[in-house]
Amino acid sequence: MTQVQIELPEAVYAVLHYAPEELNQELWLAAAAQWYQQGRISQEWAATIAGMDRTDFLLALARMGKDSFQVDFGDLDRELARG
Repeated sequence: MTQVQIELPEAVYAVLHYAPEELNQELWLAAAAQWYQQGRISQEWAATIAGMDRTDFLLALARMGKDSFQVDFGDLDRELARG
């Protein structure tokens, strides 16, 4: 597995009130949520990246105030036009 290393100032942990391992998990969740919101990855992959199952990932999105389901309005319009 590939590892990613991010260097942050020590003060970040105090400002965000996270222990290093908690911040690590939060960063992976934030990245997964962002990529999912952009439509770059599926719910399944986002949950995997975040280290969660899909249900927990969807609950985390709700806590973050993010949409759980992506809607392509062009696709929706075409579906509605078909009847």
